[in-house]
Amino acid sequence: MKKIIIAGLLAASLSISGCEKNFDPVLTGTLSPANFPKTEADFKLYILQAYKPFGSKWGYNDVAYQNMFFSPEYGHLAMFDLPSDQMNIFTEWGGFWEFFSKGDFTFLRTQGKQSHFEKVRYLTRMTQVISDIEKSEIADDAKNKFIAEARMGRAWTMYYLLHMYGPVPVILDASKINTDAESDLTRPSRDSFVATIAADLRFAAEHLELSPSEYGRFNKGLALGTLTRLFLNEKNWAEAEKAARATIALGKYSLVPDYAGLFREATEVNNETIWAVSCDPVSTGEAGGNFNALAMYCLPGDYKSNKVNGGWASPSGVFCPTWAFYDSFDPADKRRELMLPAYTDKSGKARNRANMRGPILKKYPDESTPGADIQGNDIPVLRYADVLLMLAEAINQQAGPTTEAIALVNEVRTKHGGIAALPATATANKTAFNDAILRERGWEFYFEGIRKIDLVRHGKWASSLEAAGKVTRGPSELFPVPQYVINVGEGTIEQTTGY
Repeated sequence: MKKIIIAGLLAASLSISGCEKNFDPVLTGTLSPANFPKTEADFKLYILQAYKPFGSKWGYNDVAYQNMFFSPEYGHLAMFDLPSDQMNIFTEWGGFWEFFSKGDFTFLRTQGKQSHFEKVRYLTRMTQVISDIEKSEIADDAKNKFIAEARMGRAWTMYYLLHMYGPVPVILDASKINTDAESDLTRPSRDSFVATIAADLRFAAEHLELSPSEYGRFNKGLALGTLTRLFLNEKNWAEAEKAARATIALGKYSLVPDYAGLFREATEVNNETIWAVSCDPVSTGEAGGNFNALAMYCLPGDYKSNKVNGGWASPSGVFCPTWAFYDSFDPADKRRELMLPAYTDKSGKARNRANMRGPILKKYPDESTPGADIQGNDIPVLRYADVLLMLAEAINQQAGPTTEAIALVNEVRTKHGGIAALPATATANKTAFNDAILRERGWEFYFEGIRKIDLVRHGKWASSLEAAGKVTRGPSELFPVPQYVINVGEGTIEQTTGY
């Protein structure tokens, strides 16, 4: 059933990369732009470029080595979960792991071209791809679908860059590519940047398929769900509500009764997961398809199971929840069962709260291939539960804790957690309910790459880190622009405030 389409990304396709001094695209590769792409089949191959940043491989080469948004390193979990109140500080490997876990991003100022800021080149590339498709002579339906994939990729990349750096320079007019306009790295206003993302997502939502025949392609629910996230984080509650209701109205999604099953290979394709990174249990990591190595980042080095012989870090995993987060759950909450508070190590020694930094995170069970570091569990990036909780938050911000909003939270809470509905104190007023929603989101989406974004939206990122003992956090919730970009910009780009 599974067809992994974001695998080696087309050994035969047209590769577009950037030059050394700017963010302009250069056509390279064996295929000539004079004869490719022409047909609908050509464009179907051509548009796979749009998926390049959205995998979980170690990375890819594009001017410089690039990590993907869902890579195990420098991916969404490292950037948005480690620097949160849910995860312990991780010092064993030092470097970016330690800094991310402390919420201190100052080190990124000296990062080279492997920086995610380099994905500004990808944005330019998608603008060129959109223009190429618009000029094509293929059927309008196919043309719009391919453009929708490119605009989805461009919008989603802009969304993530917004949460990393704030607005970044982007070329939206293909006629400006390879002109002096590329030397202007002035940041656009936040309003215009967000408006561009929204316009791209709306086009994508209109023209993407609801259920693509190839598993892993962008779909209508992903576009609408990302639009909901965008407006929610911009505190445009009315538009967030509208986008969430449009997602629900698709009629395709529902909550699954087994929360743990969302992260298991056998049940990874289900009615709740709107989009996930499709992972191959036999991937080699680079030339092969996406993979899931998260167990190796979560299990302690002395952990032994029938499948793996310990993780890569010791004495605790890289991603190790705090005891305070573990204790925040209702003890009966099924979602807490994906964290282990005790185990017996390889030597037979009992490990528990007395000698563990925190519980073991086993959201992605090691159950694919015995002895393998890589598993086949798909990595959910957007789930229907998120849409329901986002809708509840948007409603509450406008009208307070309505019956509908409370029911949405309780639906997730009771079905996935198996626990009682919210107590009256949690829904007494807008503030109490808003806090309850944030707590519920923490219990529902831990280790899914959105915690920091949630905390920032609620104005609680700094205070939550300090409450978790992360008093060494850096000067900003955003990343600094790498110094090489400041140098290239020759005064046209401003450094992130605080750096």
